[in-house]
Amino acid sequence: MSLTPQVARLREAALVYLDRSGGLQKFVEDCKAYDESRQSYAVYRFLIYVNPCDIAELDSTLGNLILHEPRKAVHIFQSVCAVSINTLSLIEQLKTENQINVVLKLTHLPSLPSYFLSLLEFPIDYTSQRFYMLEGIVVAMTVVTKYTQGARFLCSEENCPYSQGYQYIRVHTPGATESATIRQDFSCDLCASPLKEDMKSRVLGDKQIVEVIDATALHAFQGSCRNNPELRVQSFTVFLRDELSSAMILGDRCKIIGIPTCLQNYSHVSFSIEANSIHHYSAKGPFSISESMKHLHLLTMRSPWSFTAIIANVFASQLVPVGTYNTLKLCLLLSLVQTCNEDRKSATYVDCLVLTSDTLLINRLLNYSISLVPRGIRHLPSCEIFATVTKDEHGTGTASIQACSALLAKGGVCFVGDLMSQRKDKLELLQSVLESRSTTLFIPGKKYGEEMDQQLSFPVECSFWSFVDMGPSTRRHLYKDIDIIGKMDLGLVPANLADAFGVLVHCNESSTLYPIIPLVHHTLSKALIPVGPPSEASLQLTSQDFEKLIAFAKELHVELSPEAEKLIHGYYLASRRVRTDSMNSSKLSTSALKNLISLSEAHAKLSLRSKVTEEDVLVAVLLYESSLTVKHGTSVFSVSPNALFPFELCDESCLDRRDEYLIQCYRQLLQFINTYGPGSIVSTNEE
Repeated sequence: MSLTPQVARLREAALVYLDRSGGLQKFVEDCKAYDESRQSYAVYRFLIYVNPCDIAELDSTLGNLILHEPRKAVHIFQSVCAVSINTLSLIEQLKTENQINVVLKLTHLPSLPSYFLSLLEFPIDYTSQRFYMLEGIVVAMTVVTKYTQGARFLCSEENCPYSQGYQYIRVHTPGATESATIRQDFSCDLCASPLKEDMKSRVLGDKQIVEVIDATALHAFQGSCRNNPELRVQSFTVFLRDELSSAMILGDRCKIIGIPTCLQNYSHVSFSIEANSIHHYSAKGPFSISESMKHLHLLTMRSPWSFTAIIANVFASQLVPVGTYNTLKLCLLLSLVQTCNEDRKSATYVDCLVLTSDTLLINRLLNYSISLVPRGIRHLPSCEIFATVTKDEHGTGTASIQACSALLAKGGVCFVGDLMSQRKDKLELLQSVLESRSTTLFIPGKKYGEEMDQQLSFPVECSFWSFVDMGPSTRRHLYKDIDIIGKMDLGLVPANLADAFGVLVHCNESSTLYPIIPLVHHTLSKALIPVGPPSEASLQLTSQDFEKLIAFAKELHVELSPEAEKLIHGYYLASRRVRTDSMNSSKLSTSALKNLISLSEAHAKLSLRSKVTEEDVLVAVLLYESSLTVKHGTSVFSVSPNALFPFELCDESCLDRRDEYLIQCYRQLLQFINTYGPGSIVSTNEE
């Protein structure tokens, strides 16, 4: 049969592109592997990677076919592959062109609005069978199962010529269901007799079903007051096949190129994407901080502590008065800058446990703080913190793994809420995850149609925040007489769980360190005038300023200076010696050294420095020693409950007094290390 001039031109263009791009050489190598196997295949599958822009420059018609009519484009490349095999005698076992299954893999799509699919828009185009690109976050996925990649059918009439050979080959096409490939109602084109499948020739492939939500839907999990209360979150289904199986991980943010389709199962209609290629999201952080932050940083360059002190002092001034909960706010900022973007893995975290009787205000403060990072997730008591397994709803009967709060917070912060609202088994699991940074999920095989049980492990890459209500109503039956200075009765909080948190912050509202009058005045003002004029501090440094600061600071790469590293190890060794009981067991957890390094790095980032100095280590030591004091009482190296903010920061003279106080703390730290640190001699910096 003669070809039309247009089809011939398209085939020629496809062949030229394969030759120029190196795809032809790869195709020849794939054919060689098939031919050397000496096995008779019903279907020969070939992956061809195409760059739509390059093809459009070579031949605009072929480029348009690939983008908007991919099935026709597949037939063009299939014909080119068949001619190449026959001309070069690449596969001796090949009988017909129908046996060639070509899969075009797109490297990208043009950066034009018409190629981006938004789930917020309606109606969604799923009838054109063309390629779209969309971004999403994986919230659930099934285990990898099998599907029919290709099948061979024969005519049931023995005298029919098509009762043999490879005339009837069916392969999976994007968006098609299993029944489109394997059915009992196919008939012969020649004699109209029913077709029967040759079961020996069936080709199976891997399949995985993934549930994805739009990236903007994460705002619904943040609990921030700026969220739209009418926002509804609905996931969409992505089908991953063959080489794309296991290409996505729970909590990952990915760019998906695929063909949308609509699946109808009885009365249930669902939207899905047949994935063609997966690209992991690469975040583009801000190149600089805001002008207000730049000006403040410039003014405080002479002091290593003033910049972080000022921003902690005015942080969240919309919720709490300036100067209130400064230690807690500094810890939250340090934890936020230790987060990372979705495309990176973080090995250091700052987990915060807050002890307070003002749970309402602390809850609001933590809620506000998690909204400053893209992956700040507020865990709801009705949900699970870690991954769970359910039965897949798409009719496969396999296990579907749900991401839940901690895995959704990948690279960010998971705010657990009131720690005592969790069951005992959940607290034990939380402690295990805080110590190992991974969670294990058991999948019983018999329950989900598998022959063997499975045990899957998932990395947990986020920081955890929580608080404990220390009010008199909840502590009435838990009070114990404690004869150790500084130690607090943590009530029902297990000691090992408290140790698993890197930082414990005690917000004692009844003490002189937390004046109650400004809090009452601020709360009453907000109650009477909910949308009143912003304070002077919130006008000078807005939430957007802090968002840019955190986004910029967390991308800084910091290194430990030799002096800082020596100071950390010196304090660690000295603390282990002085905090050892009569049974010769240290009260310092095994993660103490890691927590000290993480806090030091976080303060360097928040200070916009690329090298961790001894001044950063001092802040980390004071925070960590305060946590140890709450859990175990004071030691020889005694620090005050409000060591980092001993004075009210009213003016520049207060900042100078604070610097002098911290210098004195630094000298005490050196003396402590030289006295109790075995073999650790840290030289005093006279300057």
